[in-house]
Amino acid sequence: MGTHLITGAGSGIGAATAGLLAERGDELWLLARDTARAAQLREQYPGSRTLVADLAVPGGLAAALEGQDRPGRLDSLLHVAGVMEPGAVADLAAEPWQETFAVNVMAPAELTRLLLPALRAAGGHVVFLNSGAGLHAPPGLVAYAASKFALKALAEALRAEEHQHGVRVTTVYPGEVDTPMQARLHDRLGLPYDPRTCIRPESVAAAVATALDLPRDGTLSDLMIRPGC
Repeated sequence: MGTHLITGAGSGIGAATAGLLAERGDELWLLARDTARAAQLREQYPGSRTLVADLAVPGGLAAALEGQDRPGRLDSLLHVAGVMEPGAVADLAAEPWQETFAVNVMAPAELTRLLLPALRAAGGHVVFLNSGAGLHAPPGLVAYAASKFALKALAEALRAEEHQHGVRVTTVYPGEVDTPMQARLHDRLGLPYDPRTCIRPESVAAAVATALDLPRDGTLSDLMIRPGC
C-alpha cells in the first residue's frame, strides 16, 4: 500500500486518480484550499486525510502547512491542480499571468520543496500533470501554455537533481480531457463541446498509476496521451 498526496482531487483527472488509488487500498493525503473543501474531500474519499493550503498563494504554503500533520514518508506527490485563463498576448494584462504561474508553476515547486524529505525517505515519485499545451503552444492560451512549458522545465531539473536521492519524476501530457475545465474553456471560446472526442479522466489516471507502478529499474519520464481514434 502506497501513500500519495494529491492536489486537485475534487474533480476531473485528480478525482479519477484519487478514486483509482483509493480503490486499490492506498493511503490518500489530499490538499484543500480551505477547511470546508477539506471536509468535502474527506467525505468524498472516506479514510483519506487532508492538508489545508491555498495553491494560489505559493509564498504562504510553508506557513500554512506548519503545524499540520503530514506524512513522514511519501510514495508519490501528484500535482494535478491547475488553472487556465484563455487570452492572447494582446489581451492579457499582468494579473492573469501572475495567477496562472502562481498555481501552475510556483505552487508545485514550493510544495515539492516542502515535501522532498518525505519523498526522499520513501524513494518516492513526483508526477506533474502537464498538457499538450506544454509541448505545443496554441493561440489564445498563451499564459496557460507558457506556465506548462515552465512546468516541464521544473520537472526536468527536479529529475536530474533528485536522481541521487532515488526520487523519480514523471510528466504526463494529455490532450483534451473530458473535465469541467475543458467544458468551461469551450464555452468561453464559443466552441462546441463533445465529450466523446476527449480522453476520459480515468484513462489519464490509469497512465499515472502505470508510471507509479513501474519497477524501480526504470522511470517513465514523459507520457503523452492523445484522444483515441
